[in-house]
Amino acid sequence: MMNQIFGNGILVSEKSLDFLWKKQAVTAGNIANVDTPGYKAKYVTFEDMYRAKLKGASGDRAAVRRAADSATWLVEESDTETARMDGNNVVADAEMSELTRAALQYQYAIQSVNSEISRLSTVIKGQ
Repeated sequence: MMNQIFGNGILVSEKSLDFLWKKQAVTAGNIANVDTPGYKAKYVTFEDMYRAKLKGASGDRAAVRRAADSATWLVEESDTETARMDGNNVVADAEMSELTRAALQYQYAIQSVNSEISRLSTVIKGQ
């Protein structure tokens, strides 16, 4: 029902918000394990696969909905080399930057959803 009212905008935003939430959780986990010997940093993949699915479905609302519904994120382990003797490859500064970036993207996505809901509210009220 909501997709009929909002089109695919809310669905696409919902998937993006899910990804950004997971990205923040994984990044926070990396930061929490910065001193754990042998810990390998993890990262979340989603954006490239999601973009490709949506691009392949462009122009067809039902295809966009199916592409968004089928998009998932994956948590993968980083294989970056480390100079640390304990084998841990977490770079705290890089992780903090990534966490900040994901938090800002999340805020922007929330503002986008709020704007869409406000526009719909304005149309319903006839203002």
